[in-house]
Amino acid sequence: MARPVAVTGSTGFIGSAVVRKLLTDGRDVRAIIEPGANAAPLEEVERDTGKRVDRVEADVCDVAKMTAALEGCESLHHLAAVYKTWTPDPTSIYRVNIEGTTSTLLAAQKARLRRIVYTSSIAAIGLGEGKQLADERTRFNLFDIANEYILTKWMSERIAVRFAESGLPVVIVNPAFPFGPRDAAPTPTGKIVISLLKGEVPGVGEGGFNCIDVDDVAAGHVAAEEKGRVGERYILGDNNVTMKEFFELVCDVGGVKAPKLPIPSGLGAAIALGLELWSDHVSHEEPKATFRSIRYAQRYAWFDPTKARNELGLPSTPLRTSIARAVQWFRSHNMV
Repeated sequence: MARPVAVTGSTGFIGSAVVRKLLTDGRDVRAIIEPGANAAPLEEVERDTGKRVDRVEADVCDVAKMTAALEGCESLHHLAAVYKTWTPDPTSIYRVNIEGTTSTLLAAQKARLRRIVYTSSIAAIGLGEGKQLADERTRFNLFDIANEYILTKWMSERIAVRFAESGLPVVIVNPAFPFGPRDAAPTPTGKIVISLLKGEVPGVGEGGFNCIDVDDVAAGHVAAEEKGRVGERYILGDNNVTMKEFFELVCDVGGVKAPKLPIPSGLGAAIALGLELWSDHVSHEEPKATFRSIRYAQRYAWFDPTKARNELGLPSTPLRTSIARAVQWFRSHNMV
């Protein structure tokens, strides 16, 4: 009897897509769920695929619980992470992203798994100069603009690398900005689409980023489990677009007016700082933007996914298709 594949962060946007891909491929899945987490994304996967998921509750920071959760599994996809650009208290980001990675990989050592796929982020990779494409060899160079999410993803990836060097069969994947259906939270990337559809974005500034369909990211994870080289990192990315190009595409697909007002970088950063300070000291609610997230967005976070395409066979869904799927899903779930 085939042993199950364990997936942490299985209720998240990418995590549930990985579960969906594994089930579609005929694999048995053990979804390791944070205690108290909303399991609706997994229920949607089960309805769509007609297959059941073995659910186990465990805190990824609890080595004993994670060791028990991984017992009998063949491999592990570790996606559990806090993906937020602002919180009233960043403790949970450090706890889950760093301590959770350490504890989970310690448990994986005991479980003697065939392969572990650790989900990092392109945020853990440095950026090139101007519009130069970065790749897996680009050193991290974002300390001046890194928020807690970026810092913790960089640090936790270093932990995964050390485990790989010690003999644990870890492959690292670095997803770009994912888009598509089923972004229930929504993630910070999904919030961009929702804000554009609601007409809440007043203008557009410099900068750009790399984006990819969420199901292509999931396919990249599964391919990394089977084909990835231990200790290597793979950028799961696709389309390099400017902020203006992305805004116009989303608004064209959504049938709404695209923001045209050009926002100078200094002004955009100042507005974001004001919003963040208001949230920190007055509202204690998530701001529309933060100073460091805007500083990152004003750069060209463009990446070369050639390695993942050549070694993993990473698929490429047209960006317009991904955005159309996202817009339809948000509207069908009354999020816009």
